[in-house]
Amino acid sequence: MKFRLNSFVVACSFAVAASSALAAEPIKIGVSGPFTGGSSSMGVSMRDGVRLAAKEINAKGGILGRQLQLVERDDEAKNERGVQIAQELIEKEKVVATVGFINTGVALAAQRFYEDAKIPVMNNVATGTIITKQFPDKPENYVFRNSAADFIQSPMIVEEAVTKRGFKKVAILADSTNYGQLGRQDLEKALAAKGIKPVTEEKFNIGDVDMTAQLLKARQAGAEAVLTYGIGPELAQIANGMAKLGWKVPMIGSWTLSMANFIDTAGANGNGAIMPQTFIQDPNTPKRKAFIDAYLKEFSPKNGRIDSPVSAAQAYDSIYLLKAAMEQAKSTEGPKIREALEDLKAPVEGVVTTYKKPYTKDNHEAITNEIPVMGLVKDGKVIYAHPEDKAKKS
Repeated sequence: MKFRLNSFVVACSFAVAASSALAAEPIKIGVSGPFTGGSSSMGVSMRDGVRLAAKEINAKGGILGRQLQLVERDDEAKNERGVQIAQELIEKEKVVATVGFINTGVALAAQRFYEDAKIPVMNNVATGTIITKQFPDKPENYVFRNSAADFIQSPMIVEEAVTKRGFKKVAILADSTNYGQLGRQDLEKALAAKGIKPVTEEKFNIGDVDMTAQLLKARQAGAEAVLTYGIGPELAQIANGMAKLGWKVPMIGSWTLSMANFIDTAGANGNGAIMPQTFIQDPNTPKRKAFIDAYLKEFSPKNGRIDSPVSAAQAYDSIYLLKAAMEQAKSTEGPKIREALEDLKAPVEGVVTTYKKPYTKDNHEAITNEIPVMGLVKDGKVIYAHPEDKAKKS
């Protein structure tokens, strides 16, 4: 009898120990983005925003009594690499969710694997309109976003160029990627709604360093402004190319005109570029000041400037949105996280905005038309293009 009792006690001890070990296992979150190459200023800022949020959460006990463990991978802005990473994070690392995706093409190539595995994806930078609508035939959608989709940005760009500045002749310069070409289509639609057709539409490739041919066609067509969809390095070549030709017209484009590698490479030639922004590095609310101060202290970026403030802020918020969903669901299971995200009961105070029921079953876009403002490049940084926007607290 005594032997049986001791065996029972030992068995119970093992069961408790096993249960405790299981409870203590970290929650793995995938972080996928380009940490090298031309998109890296966005990717690194995104990764660091995620790291900052995870560090804060872990310091306060984690989520559901478990620490967050980030599984970071550099997708190099390559579609095939994004696919490889998705398979690895799902099958080997067993992540419960993934955040990131900077490049629209990489997102479209890779997120289908998360959809099939019923693992939530939080796009916190990629903006292609189609991203959250990629799987219309699926009964449940596991793709969420908290960045400003191109169907929001393009009308803002056109409103700035046509309505506020009065330009009737505009050229579109867009890169040849999914991001650039889908953005070009959104710009065409927004212009058509104003009864305007671009005087010319020109394409360029990633890595191009001479935009003379495209710019000459735009100038010869009488363009009063250049509307852009591309990323920092090539956008800088547009600005520098205009200066070389002695042709200065406004550059008004997607949010990527705020990238550090545009601002630094273009230098004075980039001054005046205008773009939509969900976040500008300005401490105009206590939450934003706390985030900026913490980011600068943790990562010490050059010149005290976050390379891509939008990427960092949206990434930071994406982790807190996932935290809210897991805590509401009391689970890290994909379907339960998805259901909670689609019906968050309590507001989530973020850097970009306070998210109040940001998602529903039919709408996985957290950023609404009212949130973004227009930013302006001036002397090495992005400021508010319109003074009234600085008072906006989103």
